[in-house]
Amino acid sequence: MSDEEEYSEEEAEAPKEEVKPDFVKRQEKKMSELDEQLNVYIDEWRKQKHKEEDELKALKERQIKRRGLRAQQEVQLNERKRREELERQKAIEEVKKKEAEEKKKKVEEAEKLRQLILRAEQEKRRKMEDERKKRAHEEQLKRLREAESRKQQGGKAGYGSSAQGAEGAAEALSKTKEQLAEEKAICLSIRIKPLNLDDINGRDGFKRRADTLWTQVVTLETERYDLEERNKRQDYDLKELKERQKQQLRQKALKLGLNPEALTGKYPPKIRLASKFERRVDTRTYEERKNLFDGGYGKIVQESNEKLWQDRMDEFTKRPKSRLPKWFGERPGKKKNDPPTPEEEEPQAAPVEEEEPFVPEPEPEPEPEEVEEEEEEEEEEEEEEEEEEE
Repeated sequence: MSDEEEYSEEEAEAPKEEVKPDFVKRQEKKMSELDEQLNVYIDEWRKQKHKEEDELKALKERQIKRRGLRAQQEVQLNERKRREELERQKAIEEVKKKEAEEKKKKVEEAEKLRQLILRAEQEKRRKMEDERKKRAHEEQLKRLREAESRKQQGGKAGYGSSAQGAEGAAEALSKTKEQLAEEKAICLSIRIKPLNLDDINGRDGFKRRADTLWTQVVTLETERYDLEERNKRQDYDLKELKERQKQQLRQKALKLGLNPEALTGKYPPKIRLASKFERRVDTRTYEERKNLFDGGYGKIVQESNEKLWQDRMDEFTKRPKSRLPKWFGERPGKKKNDPPTPEEEEPQAAPVEEEEPFVPEPEPEPEPEEVEEEEEEEEEEEEEEEEEEE
């Protein structure tokens, strides 16, 4: 088949164009205009979107750059802070070191000064101890001589009189602990004598020295036991005296109207004042303080009751006394010849006479003649009884 024939066939087959009306043409025109506007809008939208994407990409790149820069700055800042902290710690350590050195110097100077003062005090104390020892030794020798002289004169041998002992006890009580400790050290230095082992020769010398030391230990132990027992007895006496004092204080508190334990405590009892507005001690008794709370409605009721009772009692005493009924006509049990019954009269109260006390009359003394006759009759009766017995 040739080309011409094919073309003719296509023309024959193609439909004929139809003529469109005007409104369809107008509608198609509007649609084409809308398509053009949409295409323009879509193009602008795509351009705007590409622009935003480019800006966002640039922003992300700037953000990444800024983060890297910030990380570098943070590293630099941390490094700078670390260096500053190290410098600050170093400065603090240097200041502390300087202060410690200054403090150490001050302590060393104070210690040197204290050692100098201590040495001076020790030297002074040593001199005073030497003087005290000397005086104590002299006083002891003096007292021993006095005791020996009294013993020779025939007086009581002893280490000082009772008055001196009392004065010594009072002086010991007035001394401080340091003074007592010093005196104790002095006494011990006098009593405890140093051992001189250079003078001992041989085994017998050591044995004699051991015997003497043993006797000294025994005597000291006995003295210590006696002193401990004496201390126990004194403690018991002190406790008993304190208990007696408590009993006396309890009795005193009861007499004053206080609590029994008011005066035995650590603090004195509270002072009862007359009023909280006036600093004056209350000297009123318990009855006077109790009467302050009397009265009021109770007192009014009591007075009204007493008045009512008195009125009724007066009314009762002033009442008329009832008399017995009189007999009308003849009394019962009357006989023909009996006299008429007199009318009853009110009995008058007779004056009460005071009764004199009964005094027994003394018996008359018998005459001497009657006494002789009675004696004779008694003798005759006795003789008759004796005869009857025979």
